[in-house]
Amino acid sequence: MAKVIMIQGTMSNAGKSLITAGLCRIFHQDGYRVAPFKSQNMALNSYITTEGLEMGRAQVMQAEAAGIEPQVCMNPILLKPTNDIGSQVIVNGTVIGNMPAREYFNYKKKLVPDILKAFHKLEEQADIIVIEGAGSPAEINLKENDIVNMGMAEMVNAPVLLAGDIDRGGVFAQLLGTLMLLEDQEKSRVKGLIINKFRGDVSILEPGIQMLEEKGGIPVCGVVPYMKVQLEDEDSLTGKFKHRKEALIDLAVIRYPRISNFTDFDVFEHMEGVSVRYVTSVQEIHHPDAIILPGSKNTMGDLKWMRENGMEAMIKKLSADTPVIGICGGYQMLGESLEDPYSVEEGGSLRGMELLPLKTVMSREKVRRQVTGTIDPLTGMLASLSGKEYKGYEIHMGHTGGTQKPERIQAPKQTQAQAQAHAHAQEESCIQDAVVVQKENVYGTYVHGIFDEGDIASTFIRALAEKKGVHYEDNQGMNYQQYKESQYDLLADTLRKYLDMEAVYGMLQEAEYDKSRIG
Repeated sequence: MAKVIMIQGTMSNAGKSLITAGLCRIFHQDGYRVAPFKSQNMALNSYITTEGLEMGRAQVMQAEAAGIEPQVCMNPILLKPTNDIGSQVIVNGTVIGNMPAREYFNYKKKLVPDILKAFHKLEEQADIIVIEGAGSPAEINLKENDIVNMGMAEMVNAPVLLAGDIDRGGVFAQLLGTLMLLEDQEKSRVKGLIINKFRGDVSILEPGIQMLEEKGGIPVCGVVPYMKVQLEDEDSLTGKFKHRKEALIDLAVIRYPRISNFTDFDVFEHMEGVSVRYVTSVQEIHHPDAIILPGSKNTMGDLKWMRENGMEAMIKKLSADTPVIGICGGYQMLGESLEDPYSVEEGGSLRGMELLPLKTVMSREKVRRQVTGTIDPLTGMLASLSGKEYKGYEIHMGHTGGTQKPERIQAPKQTQAQAQAHAHAQEESCIQDAVVVQKENVYGTYVHGIFDEGDIASTFIRALAEKKGVHYEDNQGMNYQQYKESQYDLLADTLRKYLDMEAVYGMLQEAEYDKSRIG
């Protein structure tokens, strides 16, 4: 029967995701079958499993660290914000609808059976399950019917490690304040404290640690340094949006309000001489070597945002001699029109950027699938990508097809209905089947993760360098998957050094898992 341990934090971005990933890697290295679990995740970066089910990418990253295939049971509930007060609710990988925050708050307790079913499925496969909480367990306005922090720990009788972020300051108040706001039975679950993201001389911290242990009554199990590993961030609090420095090859990613799946560009983050800048205004675009329109959770709303602030006009102007690449929602924006007959987003129709001869019609059903193949023949600046093998996944609510209609030849004895049916069939045959659609310097695709496979990213950057008249050579000497594996190992090595793993294993051994408690 699986042993469990849970990582909670004093606030969002305290480092829960990385600590969870690091423990998954350590247990994997030590020969255990280990799996990550997060009952509820709120994120716009998502992933499609081999079964065509949608889950948060944080648990995908943790599954990679654990050396196993991502499964939707690792993240049974995913909330994808559609606006400031509501989210699309995804349960066991499929959409059940959009809900305002208040409606979901009252509804979520009904999802406990789904959470437990997913957890039971994982425990059949794993020796150890590392559970990640969300936000803080001391959000007293959200504690009623909690299903992701202490409520989750109670359901599976998990010991808890509580992490605080010293980099932001006030870590002692964070940790002690959190403990003070917990119920007695909740506090009894906290078996160790972690001071995370420390910089400096730990000896200066020791008096504070001693006082923290005295006042909190719980041992500090580690002072973990600020880790410079390059792995995926929680999307709502990523620091990569702050990057402004331009390198030899500069990529400008449009950061619209509902940007999603910007993990598509993580592969470029570790490439020497390449900058990835997330821009929000015309003034920030400058003169990039390529402009990328990423995914969006509200394609029509984000296109309106670009239209209103002048970004659309600037991108169309630069497209004359600068590659423009649209992925998923960004791909849809590049077409001639977007239609939303079922009010999936905002309803009605909207003129597109008119850079690709395509139209998109929003649909009720979400397309969710993994895809593989080879990139179709391309011309111009990115011709070197032709024939490259790709692997990725699609997540979108619309269908996109061509608007360039073929010449129609009507047979003399066709009825009007037959003629219309024939014309419709001809139009359907125009739907773009190519994985990458191109018109001059503008390219579009539905495939997330297309840059991650093989040497596609480095070939893309070399093509931009050639156009610029400079030489570029990727000095990493490894593909992106190999690079991520090296980062998982670095993460595990750091945690082994600064976290009391003997105490962590002791928590696992002492936890008496009683399956009858959770049904």
